[in-house]
Amino acid sequence: MNFEQALEVVNQSMFARFGRHLTDVETAILIGSSQSQTYEQIAFSSGYSISYITRDVGPKVWKLLSQVLGETVSKTNFQTALERHWRSHNRTNESLDAPKEDFLEVPSGIVPINSLFYIKRPPIEERAYGQVSKPGSLIRIKAPRQMGKTSLMHRILAHAKQTGLRTVLLSLQQADSGIFTSLDKFLRWLCANVSRQLTLEPKLDNYWDADIGSKVSCTLYFQEYLLTEINAPIVLALDEVNRLFEYPEISSDFLPLLRSWYEDAAELEKWQKLRLVIVHATEAYIPLAINQSPFNVGLPIKLPEFSPEQVLDLAERHRLNWLTEEQLATLLATIGGHPYLVRVALYHLARNEVSLSQLLQTAPTVAGIYSDHLRHHLANLQEHPKLAAAYKQVVRAVEPLPLEAIAAYKLESMGLVKLQENQATPSCELYRLYFCEQLT
Repeated sequence: MNFEQALEVVNQSMFARFGRHLTDVETAILIGSSQSQTYEQIAFSSGYSISYITRDVGPKVWKLLSQVLGETVSKTNFQTALERHWRSHNRTNESLDAPKEDFLEVPSGIVPINSLFYIKRPPIEERAYGQVSKPGSLIRIKAPRQMGKTSLMHRILAHAKQTGLRTVLLSLQQADSGIFTSLDKFLRWLCANVSRQLTLEPKLDNYWDADIGSKVSCTLYFQEYLLTEINAPIVLALDEVNRLFEYPEISSDFLPLLRSWYEDAAELEKWQKLRLVIVHATEAYIPLAINQSPFNVGLPIKLPEFSPEQVLDLAERHRLNWLTEEQLATLLATIGGHPYLVRVALYHLARNEVSLSQLLQTAPTVAGIYSDHLRHHLANLQEHPKLAAAYKQVVRAVEPLPLEAIAAYKLESMGLVKLQENQATPSCELYRLYFCEQLT
């Protein structure tokens, strides 16, 4: 039994029963106990007081596990109990009577919080959880599309809720086009939505003053109303912020406003109650002065591809134990570790819809399983002929190709190339084969 896998199963069972996952301190106690550490050693290594571990959290952990696992659990027998629960979970999943659709998830959109198919990318999650608990913090998650940005954001918000923080999530994709016709409309939309998610009555007209401007009015609304009425810290997550880049007259004012709130937290206690999580796709080229944007402050999180070990783990979760190391290596040689590309391949293989050889043969064609993903990139390139010409050279080169700095930055931001110094290569063989054919 892999202890981390057993913990993941316990977390799923706990979420199903109580609507929450194990907290950091509860997890630290279980990990320490699995290593035969005393409570004193666990407290020292995890940074908590001994009395807090021995008298408070420790006893509660075993009582909680007893409820989750359905048997009496203690510090001495919990590993055996975890193993029994893990085996029972696996037997249930491997039941021949259950159709595969009962456990598979269509690899599209957000990976659910309690999903079996979410792959952690240490130390990213723990760093984000630690940062969101800090007063006045700002986290900015950036990556090309379909890399898992929004799924990570939802886990940060779930962790924040577990620790007693209030959370607000706004996706700019949900805003009507008319909201972006002026900064004033956009900021009023922001304040009204934040108010309603915090179950507060919107009182915009009490704070809005045309003479002092929209930015100051919005700031006063947060400072004197929202952050005053809510006792707990507030986590404001803004998803799809890249949509703002289509409206430079708004982004050039709003993004510096976010930065000013973050900087105010260094001096004003009230602004320390606000924590920001900003999510944007790196495909959008941001023509903003670096000292005016919030994207050079706070904790930056750039999501990496999956490692071969993580892909193997994900394959096992799809019950693809028949895949050999050589077959997995062949798959990775074609699609790399891009989370979406990997999940789509494993999903179709798990459904027995296609063999591995058929999948690889059709992958770079318009009839393959990646046609929508590839067509999106092709459309972006066709809108920028100079960028398309540069990428055409990259995919046709037999060796890494030096690129002009701006083209290299844009293509890397789109996830289409990997850079080593100023030498570019296609991110994966799939892209090389498809774009060699399409960029003619």
